[in-house]
Amino acid sequence: MSALFTNDAVVLGILMMVLGVIFYTSHNPKFSKFYRFVPALFLCYFIPALLNWPLGIISPKETQLYFVASRYLLPASLILLCLSIDFQALMNLGSKALIMFFAATLGIVLGGPIAVMFVSTVMPSVVSVSPDDLWRGLSTIAGSWIGGGANQAAMKEIFEVSDNLFGSMLVVDIVVANIWLAFLFYGADNTKKIDKWLQSDVSAIEDLKKRVSDYKAQVDKIPTTTDLFILMGVAFGGVAFSHWVADSIVPILTTYESTLNELRLNSLMSGFFWLIVMATTVGLVLSFTKARRLEGVGASNWGSVFIYILVATIGMKMDLKEVFNNLDLFAIGVVWILIHVTVLIVVAKLIKAPFFFVAVGSQANVGGAASAPVVASAFSPTLAPVGALMAVLGYAVGTYGAIICAYLMQSVT
Repeated sequence: MSALFTNDAVVLGILMMVLGVIFYTSHNPKFSKFYRFVPALFLCYFIPALLNWPLGIISPKETQLYFVASRYLLPASLILLCLSIDFQALMNLGSKALIMFFAATLGIVLGGPIAVMFVSTVMPSVVSVSPDDLWRGLSTIAGSWIGGGANQAAMKEIFEVSDNLFGSMLVVDIVVANIWLAFLFYGADNTKKIDKWLQSDVSAIEDLKKRVSDYKAQVDKIPTTTDLFILMGVAFGGVAFSHWVADSIVPILTTYESTLNELRLNSLMSGFFWLIVMATTVGLVLSFTKARRLEGVGASNWGSVFIYILVATIGMKMDLKEVFNNLDLFAIGVVWILIHVTVLIVVAKLIKAPFFFVAVGSQANVGGAASAPVVASAFSPTLAPVGALMAVLGYAVGTYGAIICAYLMQSVT
């Protein structure tokens, strides 16, 4: 049965209106209680899925929007989110901030394979999907929990995760991550007690507030038309370069296909793999140049817009009838996040890190740019940019960390 609307322009307009309503209401105080329990990201995925089935308003089979979003907008978003990284500013945050960030990343990378081994050993009948589908599907959670939506979508494409399995993984991702987020908000309200238990020196937090305010004041400006053209030129010029490199590398690696298959590195022959890796690398390289100042004219904002458009097109592709067939995967998700939390608490206790670094370091990984600034602002509104800055670092390492985690999970399944 054909969908009600099949014209790409009409479908794009519908998706953009959906995103517009979600973001308008999510920043409206009247809906604050609703969005406290239902994340905006989930709605950006779920509502387009409803428009596909059961409503039949749009259909992924009759539009090319997902291909355009994943091949053009996704690498552009990675470049824009990475180029604003200021390694000097990150170092100025103090070693404890970076230690907690990478401890959080390590907790995710190691937590995935450990959780798979634990659940498969203790409750072998729980997991209903095949071992091969399991590690591939969980790679999308690794991408989300280390980087964010862009890295999650990248893992979906790199490891060829089916739309239905991805839907199940997204449910696990959203629910488990938001349970932990609720604990972080609770901790923010009780930070003095937690810092006392951690024996933390919180004087650095006041220094952070001043440095962040100075940095933001330095780069912020009202963008001109020229600024926006330069921004788009850098982003999509980087996309073009990434496509060119990917198109050049894949034919060379294909000549070693049998060897790569034996080493379980067949993903290296994926053009999309190299597209994402190169886009991330381009963003990282640009962060050492004056291009990082494009953050002042909205680089990360545009990167986020591209991500949410991609999420909406992915949601449109998902069949809701199949989403809840793998709710048993929650067992792995819960064990996984508990390992992440355990690593964070142990490291924080050892180095006496303030709970602020624990919370923001965790959400810069697990929540990404969508929630890290929110958690930071729960401690102080002036610290919200710190969360954004740390989340950008998560986008930078997310692709690499998730790939490592995916291969570790593959080795234990």
